[in-house]
Amino acid sequence: QVHLVESGGGLVQPGGSLTLSCVASGSSVSFSRYRMAWFRQVPGKGREFVAAINWIYSTYYSDSVKGRFTISRDDVKNTVSLEMNNLKTEDTAEYYCAADTAGTSSGPYDYWGQGTQVTVSS
Repeated sequence: QVHLVESGGGLVQPGGSLTLSCVASGSSVSFSRYRMAWFRQVPGKGREFVAAINWIYSTYYSDSVKGRFTISRDDVKNTVSLEMNNLKTEDTAEYYCAADTAGTSSGPYDYWGQGTQVTVSS
């Protein structure tokens, strides 16, 4: 069982920055093997992929955040972070951390956090 807890959300003005963090815990965590990702969701819409990082630190981004967001991981602290710069109002969403504990390149994410709200508004 893996427990994911996000933090760092909040209210920020357009053009501002925020950094989200997600800590993984549990009795059987092998964090360094996991593919980790961030998704986001707004009310009434499906969950949208934002960014992912695999066990060899390869990173992937949606076109909407490429060049503005940076995903990183700390395998000692079992943490994945999302640095968000030049935020836009359309980045407003609930942000979720996800883990693919099978360590696949394209398989499903089997653990999810509870989410942290990011609101971009003037």
